[in-house]
Amino acid sequence: MSHPEIFLKKNEDKRLRQGHLWVFSNEVDTNRSPLEQFSAGDLVQVTSNEGKVLGTATINPKALICARLLSRKPTACGSKFFKDRLTTALILREKLFSKPYYRLIFGESDGLPGLVIDRFGSVLTVQITTAGIEQRKEIVVQALVELLSPEAIILKNDTSQRQLEGLSQESEIVYGQLPDNLVIEENDTKFRIDILNGQKTGWFYDHRCSRAQARSLAKGLRVLDLFCYTGAWGIPAALGGASEVTCVDASESALALASENAGLNQVGDRMQFVRSDVFEFLKQARQENQLYDMIVLDPPALIKRKKDFKQGYEAYRRLNHLALQILSKNGLLISASCSYHLSRENLQEILRSSGRHIDRHLVFFAGGGQGPDHPIDPAIPETDYLKTFFCSVSSSL
Repeated sequence: MSHPEIFLKKNEDKRLRQGHLWVFSNEVDTNRSPLEQFSAGDLVQVTSNEGKVLGTATINPKALICARLLSRKPTACGSKFFKDRLTTALILREKLFSKPYYRLIFGESDGLPGLVIDRFGSVLTVQITTAGIEQRKEIVVQALVELLSPEAIILKNDTSQRQLEGLSQESEIVYGQLPDNLVIEENDTKFRIDILNGQKTGWFYDHRCSRAQARSLAKGLRVLDLFCYTGAWGIPAALGGASEVTCVDASESALALASENAGLNQVGDRMQFVRSDVFEFLKQARQENQLYDMIVLDPPALIKRKKDFKQGYEAYRRLNHLALQILSKNGLLISASCSYHLSRENLQEILRSSGRHIDRHLVFFAGGGQGPDHPIDPAIPETDYLKTFFCSVSSSL
């Protein structure tokens, strides 16, 4: 299978040889292969400076990551290709989960950069973030229909990553009809989700293992769930026997759904939902001497780009510092970050310094990351983004 070639500069093939899938625009030898000759979404053959074929990629000449490998062999990347990749991913998920509630495709880790697919029972959400996959979305949708016979498939296109690729940001139902009431299960807990109006693909499966552990720790505790969204941490805590759970979020619609989910799981009598900016809530709780036995701190990504690191780091530091100030003696803090640019070591240092600053003894008794439906490719560090620390906090030694 022959595609137009892009040639890399000398020594710029090392990362690809080690297993990564990205080519940056400044790595391309534009004298031999001018980027302006390609159209966004085209298939190209990536070739080293010495002439060795490195694989088949989609290209977007106007993007910083201008090419992403789909295969290390010459291939047409047609219907059979996508169906094979989807089947491989499905086989792994069906080994891991007994029910159809999981992330089916996790981009690069499943050999499909630019594509994320979540499975919510009979409904699938598809998030496409590259021009290359966008050009082949009908092939993807048809393969999903043939493999899974879904009730509906939704293209969830409201992500800022699509802007970088010059793509529209309008979500749409491309197959079937979305049911009026969509309920999923995670760790024996039921949640109604709102795909079209919710964040990302409508649900965050990545914390499922950490949420199960939090539930096992919650019995008899007064729990505070910050950035609660639709109750993914707080409701399991209540089911685990928490004496009371306070859920805080700035979104009125998210809180309404969280309250509905509390009723769905028959724990509404032990839960309250507060609409507030989390920073302001924490400051007020400190002023009123409110204390909680377990605090879950799972904010959205506060560092979306490397250049935002300093500001984002300070936001994480302030959040953890304020949370520790309203944690009861011998309390538990579950602190997480989904920002790839905030390393595990960065978050550990934030927790260490925050504990020392208020003279509390803080130890880690468990740690977590993304669930098994978000597999990590050891050659692609960007696939390892989620980190969680379970902290026990007592009086100073």
